[in-house]
Amino acid sequence: MKVIPTALEGVLILEPRVFGDARGFFSESYNRHTFAQATGLDIDFVQDNHSRSRKGVLRGLHYQIRQPQGKLVRVVRGAVFDVAVDMRKSSPAFGQWVGVELSEDNHRQLWLPPGFAHGFVVLSDTADFLYKTTDYYAPEHERGVAWNDPAIGVDWPLAAHGIAEPLLSEKDRAAPALAQAETFA
Repeated sequence: MKVIPTALEGVLILEPRVFGDARGFFSESYNRHTFAQATGLDIDFVQDNHSRSRKGVLRGLHYQIRQPQGKLVRVVRGAVFDVAVDMRKSSPAFGQWVGVELSEDNHRQLWLPPGFAHGFVVLSDTADFLYKTTDYYAPEHERGVAWNDPAIGVDWPLAAHGIAEPLLSEKDRAAPALAQAETFA
């Protein structure tokens, strides 16, 4: 597994080895030993999630203020632009973001440690998005920050993919700006 550091300390792009031939491909998407050896992290994942969304759906930016979740995310069908935002007030990178395209073709994964907000926009007709979490979903602790907050300044590649306006949930439409969001210490 190849590990690529990002501009945000702790957020990692992972590229598992893919073995392909005329029949298709094989890839070991997760192996605890290999993950630990490649990243130096011994993570205990407790929940796997799967979402399917259509082109232009933007989910996020979400995090849990208590029971914060580390996430290992990947796409098995389609393509998304995936984003992590540092929500740790004490971090020198507070409010900064990093984004990466994850797709069925590039097989990339993104590791987001606890303390980061997470979101993605679907670039393909549909996308199946899988993620492992280090803590259980706790809706009472779920928080969000506005996907388009200029204080964060995520450069979502909407126009480049023919997306005039992203499709948002009511919850995501109502998410506060970073200045009003509940953050980690």
